[in-house]
Amino acid sequence: MKRELGIARCGLACCLCGENTSCHGCNSGECPDKDWCENRKCTLEKGISHCSECDRDCKKGLLGKIKPYGFTLFIRRYGVEELLDCLERNEKNGVVYHREGVFGDYDDFEDVEELIHFIKTGER
Repeated sequence: MKRELGIARCGLACCLCGENTSCHGCNSGECPDKDWCENRKCTLEKGISHCSECDRDCKKGLLGKIKPYGFTLFIRRYGVEELLDCLERNEKNGVVYHREGVFGDYDDFEDVEELIHFIKTGER
């Protein structure tokens, strides 16, 4: 885990991303998706650093997927440091962020509350 990379604007965990060797995140100015990323554009327009700071329950852009949406809700409830602590603990206990491509253990959920429970406990 590269904790210093933190969490992307949309809630994805840059700190665990397999692409973090070449990607420097949403705010680096080097993001290859910066021209089309709805979440980046929206947060910049609102003057906030993360979707979790917005007061709307939004499913725009990547928030239409359960992992970034669940991570964003987790941050709203418990804070970004708690999310990072949980992700780090889970990784040490064998939870995999990217198992195949960009899909891993946090993607296999249909219910956001079950995902949040998994983040907190590492247990299904």
